[in-house]
Amino acid sequence: MPIIRFIPIDKSLKQKKHVYQCPAYKTSERKGTLTTTGHSTNFVMTIDCPISDKFDADYYIKRGVALLTQLDDE
Repeated sequence: MPIIRFIPIDKSLKQKKHVYQCPAYKTSERKGTLTTTGHSTNFVMTIDCPISDKFDADYYIKRGVALLTQLDDE
């Protein structure tokens, strides 16, 4: 993923068509202790990624697509 520039927009103007709400994690391990929000401590945020109109969000969900803030040390 390229560097992401976050631009705040009015939520009412936000279009949900052809967008995958991609989860972003600190590391590739999608586990951690749950906080009061129900998310793991490894979870950072959800990022709306534009997707092709050939696929829907389920296509990416079934493949476990996610963004990572760092690579594993191996």
